[in-house]
Amino acid sequence: MNSMLEEDGYRISVNDIVLKAVAAALRQHPNCNAQWHDNFVRRFNAVHLGVAVAIDEGLITPVIRNAHAKGIMQIASEVRELAGRARTKKLMPDEYTGSTFSVSNLGMFGIQEFTAIINPPEAGILAVGGIEETPVVVSGEVKICPRMRITMSCDHRVIDGAQGARFLATLKSMLEEPTAILL
Repeated sequence: MNSMLEEDGYRISVNDIVLKAVAAALRQHPNCNAQWHDNFVRRFNAVHLGVAVAIDEGLITPVIRNAHAKGIMQIASEVRELAGRARTKKLMPDEYTGSTFSVSNLGMFGIQEFTAIINPPEAGILAVGGIEETPVVVSGEVKICPRMRITMSCDHRVIDGAQGARFLATLKSMLEEPTAILL
């Protein structure tokens, strides 16, 4: 896909596909697209994804607003734009506040698995590891397949283990067959 897109100056990363899949999965699991406020849960129809970006001073999470309604090319473009401006300290406060769920990807650093810390008042964050070639049994035969580990940290006042597991199962299905989310 990237070879066709690069002719027009575009590129899609694994992270862009993950973000699109997370937005789609959150729409199917609205209890995971929520925040804890004092003594009540606030659920959202719109998916505003916080995307963790490393900067010299630490970490910042620019927000892809209405990610559920955007195509993968638009998400890819916005992530690059916001990440670039984050690194040059040119983000406005409304560009890094108001997320309903966050994604942190350390795969580009060679990290395979980690635990991400929830950004309050959000109720969940996804930790995405790198892709590695792994032996897998498929139909009784060992094959080498690409594998990526994802983990989710949840505020159990909002998202219980079963809800989180159903969200992750949906996300896994989408990532294993991403053409469905690209259409």
